[in-house]
Amino acid sequence: MKSLQKTVILLPLLAIGLKLNAQDNFITNFIKAPFLKHGSVSLAVVDAGTGEQVVAANPEKSLVPASVAKLITSSVALELLGPDYTFRTIAGYSGKIDGKKGTLEGNIIIRGGGDPALGSEHFRDHYGEFIDKWIADIQRLGIKRIEGRVIVDDSYYDYQPVPGKWLWEDAGNYYGAGAFGLSIFDNTYRIYFNTGSADGSVRLIRTEPEGYGKTLVNRLKAEGQNDLGYVFAVPYSSGGWIEGTIPAGKEVFILKASIPDPPKLLAEIVHTKLTSAGIKISGEPSTTRILPDDSLKEMVTVSETVSPPLKDIIRVLNHESINLYAEHLLKETGKVTEGEGTTSAGIKSIGSFLKSAGLDTEGLFLADGSGLSPLNGVSAELLTELLVYMKNKSKCFSEFYSSLPDAGQDGTLKNYFRDEIFINNLKAKTGSMTRVRSFAGYFTASSGREMAFSVLVNNFSGPSKEVISSIENLIKEIMLQY
Repeated sequence: MKSLQKTVILLPLLAIGLKLNAQDNFITNFIKAPFLKHGSVSLAVVDAGTGEQVVAANPEKSLVPASVAKLITSSVALELLGPDYTFRTIAGYSGKIDGKKGTLEGNIIIRGGGDPALGSEHFRDHYGEFIDKWIADIQRLGIKRIEGRVIVDDSYYDYQPVPGKWLWEDAGNYYGAGAFGLSIFDNTYRIYFNTGSADGSVRLIRTEPEGYGKTLVNRLKAEGQNDLGYVFAVPYSSGGWIEGTIPAGKEVFILKASIPDPPKLLAEIVHTKLTSAGIKISGEPSTTRILPDDSLKEMVTVSETVSPPLKDIIRVLNHESINLYAEHLLKETGKVTEGEGTTSAGIKSIGSFLKSAGLDTEGLFLADGSGLSPLNGVSAELLTELLVYMKNKSKCFSEFYSSLPDAGQDGTLKNYFRDEIFINNLKAKTGSMTRVRSFAGYFTASSGREMAFSVLVNNFSGPSKEVISSIENLIKEIMLQY
């Protein structure tokens, strides 16, 4: 929304929204800070009730938002799908069961339904031992032998789990896990290393789950105390390598990587558990991507696993900034509104919704749902317009608002905005990547006025701590002055 009443004046080179008095020197000082000599900033602070712009600096400038982009994906998903929307994963079989022989002439099928949180460490209590439940339900059918295979139907979304505009450096690491038609365990596996050798060598101890990671060429070195290790691998691959440095002197150091083929992994796990339960299986585990078979569409449901409601998934998404969840929700909105579970359909869905809500999307450039791509672009103005829309027009505002971390207390804001003035008074989503720091959310000014704010900083120089500290001081002054 663009307010007709703005308490702002245009300054040609610096900013929009600076009153010509001493109290606003802190805004000018922020924009002229040495770390922004070669950088860019987009700032907007508006009245959360009316949308009236209070303070702004280059509010229409489109910058890389990093994970602040999740505010767009999560809010639109809530609006289009509803806070109680759930995902379903189905276990069943195709073919016929010969009760006398205890033989299934067909396949055990696990059908994915786009659940982003299936088996997630963030929802352990919800899912429990869901795979064991599938096995127990299958056993109750009296099957002793399967003349077929375990096959995971991963066709719910497309077979391009990683957005094409992501960096190669990211795709093999846990935060770069893609969205599959069936994702599991956060699509993450752990590689355990020993870095205690005096010569700086790194020894791979084990992986969890077993099997993954052992085909990777280990080029890691033990050096310093920072984790600068990266896994270079792509979806569906069987190899790759690990490059960089990880902390020295550790008996155990864990590097988290993205599972290259989660549906295949699940097929293998179910196959192993059925075999351990005494059921013989003639074929090897596989997926519909590898072995497409139209006959699998005719399946008998044996067991079903339902996800937590969307409002709970989004709360974890925004609190912990989980890229995987955001990419799933992007595809799901595309599937529901455009008929395709793809990144491009999701982006189209988001754009259509924002326009229908009356927001100006001219400067919005989306390449994914999580903000991991450096090709995303959004302005502080659009973000604050969205925040105002959610507060005043959305029926899901309480769910959206509660999904934002509290200043200095939890989630990605635990270590930020720790000044007493922010505590119980500011909720926001963070965004960070190389040379990008961003925040967007809500706060209440000292006057009692509720505000929506967004500040995006790109291509800054120097340490990120200085940038973050300056942003915190900037917001503090705005809270005090307005």
